[in-house]
Amino acid sequence: MPLALVTNDDGIDAAGLHALAAAALEAGLDVIVAAPAEQASGASAALSAVRRDGRTVIDRRELPGLDVPAWAVQAQPGHIVAAALNGWFDPRPDLVLSGINHGANVGRAILHSGTVGAALTAKISDTRALAVSLAVDLHPTGVRHWKTAAGLVAPVLELLFDAPDGTVLSLNVPDRPAAEVGPLRHARLAPGGAVQTRVEEVGDGGVRLSEVEVPDMPEPDTDSALLDAGHPTLTELRSVEADDGELVQKWLAGRD
Repeated sequence: MPLALVTNDDGIDAAGLHALAAAALEAGLDVIVAAPAEQASGASAALSAVRRDGRTVIDRRELPGLDVPAWAVQAQPGHIVAAALNGWFDPRPDLVLSGINHGANVGRAILHSGTVGAALTAKISDTRALAVSLAVDLHPTGVRHWKTAAGLVAPVLELLFDAPDGTVLSLNVPDRPAAEVGPLRHARLAPGGAVQTRVEEVGDGGVRLSEVEVPDMPEPDTDSALLDAGHPTLTELRSVEADDGELVQKWLAGRD
């Protein structure tokens, strides 16, 4: 069976992580879990970690209702994935599953997401990855519908396993009961994200930032718009890639 590394940026105790690990098991995968010991949202693909005697600090954990090897890691998600795919585990994981994130990861603001950063770190090692996010409100109330997102993991894995090595997919799911969710749709990235960071106060010695929900209507057919309309969205993501160089080459040619 393929071996999946399950990680996240919300931390080892997050309900979304446990739901994703359970979904991976139900899909027939072997599973190992390694996730930040504490909240690491907004970490992007950072490789920072807490080290003791030169080694990243890890602790074995037991996850409620899950019989899988699990570690709490004093590190960012990108660090965890880099270690897992480059010698930590034997056998090496065949794919990375990141999430289920508490909040949507849409638009170009996914650059800052630790959930997406973990998946894109896998791409660097030519490993398939799936980032899964639940569109929880910025100030949520009531029950979170983790099972709605978890229920879409198996069908998306069918696509992922048929895709080339290094393929990275991002799945965003409305925070609704499964019966109230529309069909899965392909989506392009919106220009912004689900929330924006704004400067709330500037004073001597500090700047206060806050997160606010984006007030503008998203562009049609973007991940933000389709998600707002009740559709789960699926987007293939690229990692760091060079452009064809036309801009730089023209500039250099003009200096000759």
